[in-house]
Amino acid sequence: MRLRNQVLLLQVVVIVVSLAAGFGVVISTSDDRLRDEYGQRALAIARTVATDADVREAVASSGGTSLDPAELGTRPLQAQALAVAERTDALFVVIANDRGIRLAHPDPAELALPLSTDPTRALAGREDLATDRGTLGQSVRAKVPIYAPGGTEVVGLVSVGISTEEIADDLRGDIRTLILIALSALLIGVVGSALLARRWRRLTLGLEPDQLAELVREQEAVLHSMGEGVIAIDPNGVVRVINDKARILLGVTAQTGSPIDAIGLTPRVLEVARTPVDVPRSATVADRVVLVSSRRVSRDGKDLGMVLSVLDRTDVEDLTRQVDSIRSMTDALRAQRHESANRMHVIAGLLRQGNAAAGLDYLDEVMGTGPYGTELPGLENLTEPHLRAFLEAKAAAARERGVTLTLGDQTFLDGTLRDPVVVTTVVGNLIDNAIEAASGRAIEAASGGNPALVEVELIADDSTLLVTVADSGPGIGFPDPDSVFVEGVTTHVDPAVPGGRGMGLALARQLARRTGGDLVVGDRGGEAAAADNTLGGAVFVARLPGIVATGHPA
Repeated sequence: MRLRNQVLLLQVVVIVVSLAAGFGVVISTSDDRLRDEYGQRALAIARTVATDADVREAVASSGGTSLDPAELGTRPLQAQALAVAERTDALFVVIANDRGIRLAHPDPAELALPLSTDPTRALAGREDLATDRGTLGQSVRAKVPIYAPGGTEVVGLVSVGISTEEIADDLRGDIRTLILIALSALLIGVVGSALLARRWRRLTLGLEPDQLAELVREQEAVLHSMGEGVIAIDPNGVVRVINDKARILLGVTAQTGSPIDAIGLTPRVLEVARTPVDVPRSATVADRVVLVSSRRVSRDGKDLGMVLSVLDRTDVEDLTRQVDSIRSMTDALRAQRHESANRMHVIAGLLRQGNAAAGLDYLDEVMGTGPYGTELPGLENLTEPHLRAFLEAKAAAARERGVTLTLGDQTFLDGTLRDPVVVTTVVGNLIDNAIEAASGRAIEAASGGNPALVEVELIADDSTLLVTVADSGPGIGFPDPDSVFVEGVTTHVDPAVPGGRGMGLALARQLARRTGGDLVVGDRGGEAAAADNTLGGAVFVARLPGIVATGHPA
């Protein structure tokens, strides 16, 4: 039997037992309650008759035991007793004198005869209430003493009886009513239990408890063994499921049952958690880069909430940074090979023409000692091999886009880098953005306008590296300059990039802060450029403490 049917049956049994016990108690006490009620009614009638002045006077004048039944039957007392019995639906109203002789009785043949029950208590001046059997059958009867007019002497009594058959009829009527009530309550209980079972079936999607338990075990096993983070959010915005991977990737420590706004998600991740997105978005969380996506879940047209998926892209980003470093060095070698081949062709031509002097002058230029040398000026102030090769590559890449890369006058670094990948990532992102901004001026420079320039300044202060990158571009166009560090904020759209662009500066600031430093906007440039901003574009300043190992490289 299915559990919902077992529960339905159990509820019906409980209702039946409860009703049976409750109404059994009520029915068992109904007889005593009705007897007491009818006894009080008989007592009230007897008191009313006993206090009547005519009755008291008639009983006081009818003492003794030798009385004429025929005469008693014609007296007003007999008529009054019969009238009271008829009006009150009493079985009988009997009036007797102080010797227990009947002065009034429903049966005239019983007049002038002694009472069939003991009158001692009433004649002693005390009311008597009991169930007894007399000449008219069993009844609940009340006996009340009658006092002499104007005195306290007991001159007789009034006995009023109500048939127990009437009590039984009333009791049977009460029982029928109670049974109808019980059956109605049982019917309501059964219907309510059936509706509850139906709702239970709907809430559990028709699954039995053992199936639900197995489903929960499977869910726990699957969710917590996945390499993807998952957060389930109900329609009210309350987190119902968080697997271990999601806690690790998003740094969540809150327990399930907390509102999604209160579990400590970054603004970009929280935005995705609130609004479904078709394309995964990149986000930075502490020292991690993740891809987040969300979708709404429904079943049978009912909204069940949202599911947020999280993928770790940190390793991919680390690998990308390393590949970018290798690519930059490869670009430098390619550019140098291309330039060396061109130079060899020039020298060969000059020598073939016998113009040795011109060839020597050209060699001086190639070595960087002439007025038109192509080596990056100021590079001799950098002894760090990674940065030298990296900057040469960036200078060659800038030249290919019509941008001139220069080093600031105060550039100086005498030492090695403890983490070259971090430095080249931060510096590379800043230079790439600067070249991108300045490249728009390359066409103007070619037509005689202002040159397209990017200036990089690297200064080592003990173990701290200070980086400044300025460009001759149009500056930062966003109202809040710091918004360029928010994930996904960019002026370029590239559908080929998973998660979208706009991660470079956010990642660079994240890496800088991971070293204990920071990356800030020194000048937004454009029309708001400061007086000491000679290039007129944006200026970024990074501070990377503990990144330089002092001393000459091995």
